[in-house]
Amino acid sequence: MRYGFVIDNRKCIGCHSCTVACKTENRVSLGVNRTWVKYVEKGKFPQARRVFQVTRCNHCEKPPCVEICPVSAMFQRRDGVVDFNPEQCIGCKACMQACPYDAIYLDPARNTTAKCHFCAHRIEIGLEPACVTVCPERAIVAGDLDDPASEVAGLVAREAVRVRKPEQGTRPKLFYIEGDESAIVPTAARHEAFYMWAQRNTNVSGGGATYVPDHPLLQRNALAAYDVAHARPWDWLVPLYCWLKSVGAGVLAVPAIAAAFGWLDASRSRDIALATVALIFTAATLLVLVGDLSRKERFLRVMTAPQIKSWLTRGSYILFLYSVLAGVYWLGGVSAWSLLSTLMLWPTVVSGFLAAGYTAFLFGQCEGRDLWQTPLLPVHFVLQALLSSAAVLALLPASIGGDQTRTVAVAGLGLFLILHLLIVCGEVVMPHATDNATYGAYLLVRGPCRNWFWIVAVGLGGLVPLLLLWVAGSNTAVVALSGALTLAGLYAYEWCFVMAGQSVPNS
Repeated sequence: MRYGFVIDNRKCIGCHSCTVACKTENRVSLGVNRTWVKYVEKGKFPQARRVFQVTRCNHCEKPPCVEICPVSAMFQRRDGVVDFNPEQCIGCKACMQACPYDAIYLDPARNTTAKCHFCAHRIEIGLEPACVTVCPERAIVAGDLDDPASEVAGLVAREAVRVRKPEQGTRPKLFYIEGDESAIVPTAARHEAFYMWAQRNTNVSGGGATYVPDHPLLQRNALAAYDVAHARPWDWLVPLYCWLKSVGAGVLAVPAIAAAFGWLDASRSRDIALATVALIFTAATLLVLVGDLSRKERFLRVMTAPQIKSWLTRGSYILFLYSVLAGVYWLGGVSAWSLLSTLMLWPTVVSGFLAAGYTAFLFGQCEGRDLWQTPLLPVHFVLQALLSSAAVLALLPASIGGDQTRTVAVAGLGLFLILHLLIVCGEVVMPHATDNATYGAYLLVRGPCRNWFWIVAVGLGGLVPLLLLWVAGSNTAVVALSGALTLAGLYAYEWCFVMAGQSVPNS
């Protein structure tokens, strides 16, 4: 049994009965929707027409929201319906990032995520979903796609149907008859300040999708006449988490590598200082992770009731492992037990690389954010940890670091800044596999993020430190300034990367 929907656009009149019925049946809060109707007007007078698109959860056969959920609050039933358990949800909003269709929202009444669940309480007693029942034109058909005698299976078999974003590989079970490109492709239609009945809601929490009027994916003479806004699930806390984790996870790496090659002598005071930085920043990373949850009181469920396929769960265990190893390494330094510090150094560094890189795989599970799917991301996160390590070394006072540490910091900053800027350029200019990723890169370099990206992340945080090191790399104050600018630029880049990826419209 595989439940699915067919939307027959030959019949839809855009009456919004499905939206109202869904809200009434499921007590959906104001400001959010499980089902909504998008209007797009296309053509040029007098050859203009309006097309409608009923939009909702696609109940994918391979739902990315289920895989990324760290506590199994999103789950797939045996009948193919993708359902949710609000009592289990911790409010991490990862499922919202994983959904390529904007189908999941944060319920303001419960502070947990919610979505269309195929009116599971109705189909279990033999009734049709509420939206199907009220549609005056029978434009919405629901049923078992595996039953050849069902109406929905018959429509899929004999009509030319299409789905939204087939390139994502989610195998959606929401099919459109005569689905129009201008409505199905989110970036195809122009959006203006006003819709036909409402002003665009740009004040939703976190800001909505960004529509640039001159972007290359825009179709001529296609105007979105009515739509609903969707919030960006992750705000400034997630870029801060990425930045804190880069510093905390990587701070011991460059000194360990330099010492292994004989470029840096042993220093107990330096080891204690760096291990302290590692513990403080890792603890801050965990606090920010918890702070971003909308149900903070449930955060321990990630550890006590984990869904192990989620990289949010795996990352929590990796961060815990790194914290323990860094703590033992710190104890070895404080207690002057050099053997313990020696034995724990490389396990701590390696686990730090894992802690730095796992976020790339978490972002990879965010199927709705194609900008984050770049294959360079795991390498880039590890490189950012190394760059942060060199920057922290540059900021160490002379009483702890000394000339040798400054020399290693200068070499590390120069090398890793060049590699970082090369990867940033690669992520921006290389061909992208999907329109979603192409538009995300466009927003990064030419959209609302462009000043922070070019001036702060690339300029002040990348090119200026390189220039300072080249001109006066032997000056302690200049080296420290270069380290501080590098760390500031890294945070600016994380902010731009996270926000640009979320600003691409998914519906």
